[in-house]
Amino acid sequence: MFSPLMESIIERESLPVVCAATLDEFAEENGDVVLFVGGDWHRHVEVNDVAVILPEIVKASGGHLKAAVLGRASEREIQSRYRFNRFPALIFLRDGEYLGVIQKVLDWADYVTEINQILALETTQPPRFEFPEGCAPVAPSRSN
Repeated sequence: MFSPLMESIIERESLPVVCAATLDEFAEENGDVVLFVGGDWHRHVEVNDVAVILPEIVKASGGHLKAAVLGRASEREIQSRYRFNRFPALIFLRDGEYLGVIQKVLDWADYVTEINQILALETTQPPRFEFPEGCAPVAPSRSN
């Protein structure tokens, strides 16, 4: 379930809601895509901030970027696919291929700079998964 604010933005902006099964088709058909992955809006206070910023990003691109919102049930699968570790996230794709991700709320000027840098990149594989600071995996114990 999305926050009431996110629901109203989806409706007002006619944003498509995709899932893991429909994301590839949407992304392949729409050129440069920004995918909003919100996470639990009760736990992540920045979700509504990024939800408000998403339509502004699309408008600032002059229609170049096509936006979609990922359904909550697909968040963990897409997190695993694109290897990001923080919600909310904006994932940028070109013709279905990965370009980059922004994982937090930024100042508007920083969004513009980062998005322009991401859109200037060639598509690539998502980066390897990095554990957040202080969350290093525990090495398995050896039995002798």
